[in-house]
Amino acid sequence: MSSLQLEAAQAPKQEYKPDGYDIVTIETPKDERFHVTGIDSDSDGVIWVATRFGDVWYYKNDTWFKFAQGLHEPTGLLIDTDGSLLVSQKPELTRIVDSDKDGVADIYQPVANDWTFNDNYHEFVFGPVKDEQGNLYGTLNLSHNNPDAFTMGAMGSPGGYRGFAFQVDTKGVFTPYAWGLRSPAGLGTSPQGEIFFTDNQGDWVPTSKMHLLEQGKFYGHPVSLVDVEGYTRESIKEMSVETFAQMSEKPVVWIPHVEVANSPGNPEWDTTEGKFGPFKGQIFIGDQTQSNLFRVLLEKVNGQYQGAVINFMNKFQSGNIRTEFDVNGQLWVGQTARGWGAQGGKPFGLQKVVWDGTMPFELHSITLTETGFRMSFTDTLSSETVVKESLKAQSWQYHYSSSYGSPKVDLSTLPITNVVLLDDGKTIDVTLPLTSGKVVQIDFTGLKDVNGRSVSVDKVYYTLNQLLASKQQ
Repeated sequence: MSSLQLEAAQAPKQEYKPDGYDIVTIETPKDERFHVTGIDSDSDGVIWVATRFGDVWYYKNDTWFKFAQGLHEPTGLLIDTDGSLLVSQKPELTRIVDSDKDGVADIYQPVANDWTFNDNYHEFVFGPVKDEQGNLYGTLNLSHNNPDAFTMGAMGSPGGYRGFAFQVDTKGVFTPYAWGLRSPAGLGTSPQGEIFFTDNQGDWVPTSKMHLLEQGKFYGHPVSLVDVEGYTRESIKEMSVETFAQMSEKPVVWIPHVEVANSPGNPEWDTTEGKFGPFKGQIFIGDQTQSNLFRVLLEKVNGQYQGAVINFMNKFQSGNIRTEFDVNGQLWVGQTARGWGAQGGKPFGLQKVVWDGTMPFELHSITLTETGFRMSFTDTLSSETVVKESLKAQSWQYHYSSSYGSPKVDLSTLPITNVVLLDDGKTIDVTLPLTSGKVVQIDFTGLKDVNGRSVSVDKVYYTLNQLLASKQQ
């Protein structure tokens, strides 16, 4: 049995889909290998996509138009404020312009190419995204099976900023921004202008994760240190796993392998102001292997981000790698199997998620309290089901090492000692023991709403980096 077949056997079998949400499949151009690896939308609702085989298309009035071609495996696309396109391809970040306004690009302008591309299939370039100051950010994948690479596990760097995040400022100056990244397939800008990225499980990444991107920080994979001043191949190999762990930034969320995601894409914030339902401000991410969407629910604890992940929808047709909300409140999902395979059997495609206005019954949010968690739902709970027996909890941590992924370590059942329904009828306080540095899973299968509905997704995973300050004292 292949690794994909094994993971497929472990993955959730049932379909999960919130009430009121449906998947709409978009017909893509005939006889085109339409692997959507970059996507953005403009203020008119036109959808722009980059495909893995080097083309850029736009979708307007239910019709596809080819805009550009000849790019080298682009994996990201951004519409800039002047209407030009910024596309990340393996050798460079490129600005694409239609100067004569005939609907076809005629200028391909290099924006940044200060990294080394070694003609390795795994040296993807992700992004770009932009912060509030107009700076651009991208991420550079590590190599795989490159004979010249420096390796300490499955992935390597032959130098040239592999495993880095980079910044290109408004004057076009390239800066190596952060390092220690492995396969950082998704970048996103929050409504507050902060940059977040996801990274895929593998060597030195015990399970997939999402981080806040900060300048000069190290995110866990040691081989990229070869391009950081003060390090050499020899000195890096002499460093201990414990030293690397102490240097590493904590993810804002761990993403449990198979149960939620194997290969997450870009974080996309719901800024639709209710057009997409009750999840305003939350983050939606697609997964390439599981062919699903999941939500990220962030909060700040002691001034630092942490939070939870929870599945949202599955049974998409292919691997979900790119997500984009349009002006109409629809969530577009760009898809590719890219040779690794995906739960959805098709090799590529484009779908969108639409909401018909029906209020679902799902977990809306979860926040840390001094005694456990406060969990809010999208509809009124049946008070008869708000009892300790309706919920279960467990916790674990992950082992950081050069090994490819990590099992759940120190897996423990957590006793739930009290559950209280608050006055709004939609929120419960759950009391259970808390230990920092753990992932806490809460299973709330037994809860129902006043209409007898059960949730479609009944497990949430909270990354408990730290407790509330008053609890730590």
